[in-house]
Amino acid sequence: MKLRKKIIAGNWKMNKTVGDAQELASAVKLELAECREVDVVLCPPFTALKAVGEIIDNTSIKLGAQNMHWEPDGAYTGEISASMLRDLYCHYVILGHSERRTYFGETDAIVNHKVKAALDSNLLPIVCVGETLEEREAGRTQEVIQTQVEGSLSGLAAELKQVIVAYEPIWAIGTGRTATPEMAQEAHAFIRRILTGLSDAETAETVRIQYGGSMKPGNAEELLSQPDIDGGLIGGAALDARSFVEIVRHGM
Repeated sequence: MKLRKKIIAGNWKMNKTVGDAQELASAVKLELAECREVDVVLCPPFTALKAVGEIIDNTSIKLGAQNMHWEPDGAYTGEISASMLRDLYCHYVILGHSERRTYFGETDAIVNHKVKAALDSNLLPIVCVGETLEEREAGRTQEVIQTQVEGSLSGLAAELKQVIVAYEPIWAIGTGRTATPEMAQEAHAFIRRILTGLSDAETAETVRIQYGGSMKPGNAEELLSQPDIDGGLIGGAALDARSFVEIVRHGM
C-alpha cells in the first residue's frame, strides 16, 4: 500500500488583489485550518504572499509561490529570490509551469537551475511538465514528458524525495477539458518510471505526482483515486473557496 500523502495546491495565477486574497485565504482557513490528512498549499501572487501567510499562520495550511529566480540576489529587475520567499515563510514554489514555459520562454535548463536553487534554500519545488494538444495528437506525449522531466530534474538523485512533480496536460488547462482518469494515470505512472531511472525505485515511490489539468469538484474523486495520482495543482477551481475545499476533501 502506498504511503504518499496527498498534496492539493491552489495556484491563483495573476488573480486577486491583496484584499481579495485575504478574503479567499480566510474562507479556506475556516474549513481547512486543522486539515492533517492532506497537505494543503495556497500559492497567491507575490503581492499577496505576506498577507496570506499571516492569515494561515499557525494552521496546517502552507504558503507557496508561483515562481522564483535561480540566483540568490543581484541585478535581475522584477525577479524574486528563494531567500526572499523563505523570508515570507513560503514552503513551496511552483516551477516550470506551462504558462511560464509558453509565455516567458522558460526551458528545461532554466527550470533545472530554479529547482536546484529552491532545494538549496529548503523550498519544496512543484515542478510542472506536460504536453500540448498537438504533441498528444502526434503521439509524442511520452517523448515530451520524458524530455521535460529529465531536463528539469537533471543532476538530482536523493534530492528527488523533496520534489513534487505536477503533470499538467497543457490542452486541459483552463479549457474545461480533462484527461480521463485512465489517461492521467498512464502519464503519472510513466513519470514515476522516469524518476526511477533518475534515482531508484525506492526514491521514485516517495515522490508525489500531482495532476494539474482542470481538476474540479466533479472529477477530483475519480482522479485522486488513481494509484499514481497523489494530489492536484488547482487553477480555476482554487479561486473559489468552496470548490477548493471540496477538492481537498476528496483527497482525504
